[in-house]
Amino acid sequence: MFVLFFLLWIVFNGQITIEIVLFGVGISAALYWFICKFMDYSLERELAYLKKSGYLIQYLYHLVKEIVKANFATIKLTCSAGRVVEPTIVVFNIPFKTDTARFLLANSITLTPGTITVAVEGDKFIVHCLDKTLAKGIESSVFVKLLKKIEN
Repeated sequence: MFVLFFLLWIVFNGQITIEIVLFGVGISAALYWFICKFMDYSLERELAYLKKSGYLIQYLYHLVKEIVKANFATIKLTCSAGRVVEPTIVVFNIPFKTDTARFLLANSITLTPGTITVAVEGDKFIVHCLDKTLAKGIESSVFVKLLKKIEN
């Protein structure tokens, strides 16, 4: 976090001089001390976030991939003549430890075309799917697996 504060200081100043660098080090150190002292921030937590950043990159990759796949599936579904669309509601439980994981899963489901998270009540997810084919495997998707890895 200290490095991030320092880099932001340099970027926002637009030039590098010895005074700006020294003052930036001081300001960054003061901000880092403040967040550690008063905002319950720690180096251990920062290192844990860095370890999880690989999973977050994987998560973003799979999210974009699933959005593209769902777009094509939805286009195929809506443009097929004579095809009967069978909307369905799927209810499933996933015991996540954090609200952040629930939030990410609910929003990832909503971002993929053809599915909308209707409600999240504790560990219970209620999802509306445009067609029953879009509902297959939603409770054991790659999103769930990666979010469980991120939580641990």
